Amino acid sequence: MTITRVAIPNSFKMSGILASARSPLQKRAQSLLFNRNMHQSTLLRASDSVKKQPKSPYESTVLLLNTPFPLRADAVKREHLFHDRCTKDLYHWQVSAILRNNPKDLFVLHDGPPYANGDVHMGHALNKILKDIILRYKVLQGHKVHYTPGWDCHGLPIELKALEKLKANDSKKLLPSEIRKVARERALLEVEKQKKDFMSWGVMGDWDKPYLTLIMTDYAFNSVDKDFEIRQLGVFSEMVKKGYIYRQLKPVYWSPSSKTALAESELEYNDQHLSRSVYVRFPITKSVKALESLQKDPKSPLYALIWSTTPWTLPANQAIAVHNDLVYTLLDIKGEGSSNSTYIVAENLVDSLVETLGASEYQQIGKITGSELVGAEYTHVLNGETMPIIAAGHVTADSGTGLVHTAPGHGMEDYEACRSLGIMPFSPVDADGKFTAEAGKKFEGLFTFDQGTEAVINELQSQGYIIKEQAYKHKYPYDWRTKKPVMLRATAQWFANVENLQKEAVEALRNVNMVPSVSIRRLEGFTMSRKEWCISRQRAWGVPIPVLYDVETDVPLLTESNIAHVLKVIDEKGIDSWWSEEDDMVFVAPEYKESGKKFKRGYDTMDVWFDSGTSWTLVDGMEGRDPSKPVADVYLEGSDQHRGWFQSSLLTSIAVKSKAPYSTLITHGFLLDEKGYKMSKSLGNTIVPSLITKGGKDLKKNPAYGTDVLRLWVANTEFTKDVSVGPTVIAQVSDMIRKVRTTSRFMLGSISDFNLKDTVPYDQLKPVDQYMLHELAQFTDAMTQSYESFDFNSAMQTLQHFTANTLSSFYFDVIKDRLYNDPQNSHSRRTAQTVLAAVLNTYTLTLAPVTVHTAEEIYEQYKEQTEQPQSSVFKVRWPTANSQWDNLSVKEEWDVLRSLKVEVNRVLEIARQDKNIRSSQEATVDIFLPDSSSVTSQVIQKHASELASVFIISGANVHTSKESMPSGGYERECAILDKDNVVINSRRSDLHKCPRCRNYFSTSEDGLCGRCATTIEN
Repeated sequence: MTITRVAIPNSFKMSGILASARSPLQKRAQSLLFNRNMHQSTLLRASDSVKKQPKSPYESTVLLLNTPFPLRADAVKREHLFHDRCTKDLYHWQVSAILRNNPKDLFVLHDGPPYANGDVHMGHALNKILKDIILRYKVLQGHKVHYTPGWDCHGLPIELKALEKLKANDSKKLLPSEIRKVARERALLEVEKQKKDFMSWGVMGDWDKPYLTLIMTDYAFNSVDKDFEIRQLGVFSEMVKKGYIYRQLKPVYWSPSSKTALAESELEYNDQHLSRSVYVRFPITKSVKALESLQKDPKSPLYALIWSTTPWTLPANQAIAVHNDLVYTLLDIKGEGSSNSTYIVAENLVDSLVETLGASEYQQIGKITGSELVGAEYTHVLNGETMPIIAAGHVTADSGTGLVHTAPGHGMEDYEACRSLGIMPFSPVDADGKFTAEAGKKFEGLFTFDQGTEAVINELQSQGYIIKEQAYKHKYPYDWRTKKPVMLRATAQWFANVENLQKEAVEALRNVNMVPSVSIRRLEGFTMSRKEWCISRQRAWGVPIPVLYDVETDVPLLTESNIAHVLKVIDEKGIDSWWSEEDDMVFVAPEYKESGKKFKRGYDTMDVWFDSGTSWTLVDGMEGRDPSKPVADVYLEGSDQHRGWFQSSLLTSIAVKSKAPYSTLITHGFLLDEKGYKMSKSLGNTIVPSLITKGGKDLKKNPAYGTDVLRLWVANTEFTKDVSVGPTVIAQVSDMIRKVRTTSRFMLGSISDFNLKDTVPYDQLKPVDQYMLHELAQFTDAMTQSYESFDFNSAMQTLQHFTANTLSSFYFDVIKDRLYNDPQNSHSRRTAQTVLAAVLNTYTLTLAPVTVHTAEEIYEQYKEQTEQPQSSVFKVRWPTANSQWDNLSVKEEWDVLRSLKVEVNRVLEIARQDKNIRSSQEATVDIFLPDSSSVTSQVIQKHASELASVFIISGANVHTSKESMPSGGYERECAILDKDNVVINSRRSDLHKCPRCRNYFSTSEDGLCGRCATTIEN
């Protein structure tokens, strides 16, 4: 029989000198101890006492926590103390100091420019803070980083604000120079307002010199990028040179509400759009042989029947299309009108048509293919002109009649079908969406979508050509800014040929690290879905397309050499000279003047996506960058940018440099409220960042949480998906900050008397301290991996688990007794402090990219205890674990002991519920090992002397014989790590509470235990 008894080490037994000492004084142990509950992790101080207790004569001998670091802080006031240090000052320091002799380590995060219009919102906060976390991690890694914030300053919303200020509804009534002056002022005002908010979130960058998508040479604004538009036009010139740019009269998406052409990326689709659909019959005036052979009476009326959801396009009808391979039939119908009629329709649609039209009687007459119908002609029912029936591949028999009303001026498929036949697009609609005189006097001046549609339907009904009208709900494109319907309208526009770039662009994406990886499908899909990019806009506020037109022929002058001449003039006179210069010929290069031709300027401006899509030129060719690599390491924006900035940047870069502009492309989701609804002002569920950082009018209802809570919320989200935010979520994040402060405060207070000279070598550390360093090594590696892979949510989950499970509820519990009660310079205290110093440094540094102000505040408290104190935590290098710490054998042993601790706590909890004990310190635990040769048993026996401190109990006994186990008490048999069984018995200790350390180590009531007696005596 073998019994290992470890109830009380001999050195802890009562000293004879003090054995007779008695004191009724009690100090509350809880005021000294770290709360073991991971959900209520907090340090209690003597001043927290609810009931005033008389002072103990031993109180001054207990080594209480000593730190000025507050458990709770007024975040708004305290963050202000460290803000400049970790933002503006830090950015300029790292630009000038870090790796000056190794510039190839430059890390570039290129900012996608937000629109310089409107107040900032939580989406902005999510975006900017994510970028900042990446940058700060890279600085800690030793990189020099480049981050120049940018703003997109052109576009319709700003121009509309300018018109509003000028009190003009129509830009035609104002000079472009007037509009541009006010628009520029508005954009710069918005930039300054947004910049102030962005900086308040602790985002570091070159805020003194941001980039703006406009030229600032003539204006009092400090911008790093005074030539943005010049470089943009340089990209345009290169694309002209390579043949990617062309002008064509063809249908484009046109917004009557914005009075400009739109690219596909500027559309959003309304699934609930309601149209007036009509079935219209067109009289056949010229038949074909196959058709004549089917008619009973060639002289009887025969009609081509079409179905349209856009009746307003009927005045622009130029043809009716059929599919060569479809089978058609003559459908003789009775009951749909006052007279019987025969219609050409697709055979497959007869049943649905008869039902829709409500025919009382009908008859199918023969069959004919679409190819046999081609060549027939019909009369246009509004203008009386003769039009052809043509073949087109887009015609189907899925709905309608199988014959398609074709208006090449108002439909892309119609345009493509007619172009090869020489049928020109006809669009009798102006920029306001109103019919022109070409549509007919009855329709002139009417807005197509309402009065115009009504007039067309009425006219056709009065002539008997409409046989059915019905409402039709379907998906329809809307202007993403004005939220109003758009149309396809043929106008002369400038395009970039994307089709020739698609394959190369998609191939380039194969070398881009996509976060999340599935986002490549979305970007590829958008890139492959468009064959051309309409880059011209009919607005004054933008970058001019540098083209002139022959006054007599309207042929455009757009060559590389003339663009170079235009750029020279603009560089000398300013971008506004394109509108203000009286003489058009100033912009014509000398070699083109020799012909004697006269030219006039075009006043189209470029799509804003072309503006921002060329912003990569800002970071192109930076010193220290490998020219073979993309110009930026990271682009990071919302998922809507797959069809916007991500795509436009990719296409322009492929066109000019034949490679993607980014190495890594990171996509974040959109903001939802706590119920999962999209945030919108109409729902009243929006939250502005300042409500979190500064609080609301009622601070009890909306507390001022500070910037670090906002930042921690960002890091704690699974940002690649849509993310939720609301009062409950923010309160939970605030609680996380509180736990971080509590944990840090314990460590700071515990090492307040520790210096580097007190460091204990690894091989002299206690086993539990070696285990803690193993856990720290694992923690460091996990945090590094999470930051490297941009998985900040995982990093924060790892940190929370480490805080609650490894530190608060385990290691702190185990070491606090020696920290408080062992002699100040004892080996046992110094080993714990050695480990705590390492943990605190790693803990602070891994927090730093997220909770920047809190990390600075923590570092300020302990930096003088480090080998090389720095003025900022971000000037310290990212932690790397000592290879010696990663000790697998230590881990395996402590996995056993921690599993045993869980089982012991279960037995103690039963005793506590039965009121046998009030705290674990009052208990003695006996452990029986049925198989003393098992790995589990050997580990437990090896560490028997440490079990009492690990379990926070009075004593622990290890038995290899069942007979030696005490009777009574609380007993439980269990498996450790689902392997070897042990028997655990808990009973109330026979020992007494020591009035100094509060442990049940004393052999007499109110007497000091041996450890405390020795400590005081010495």
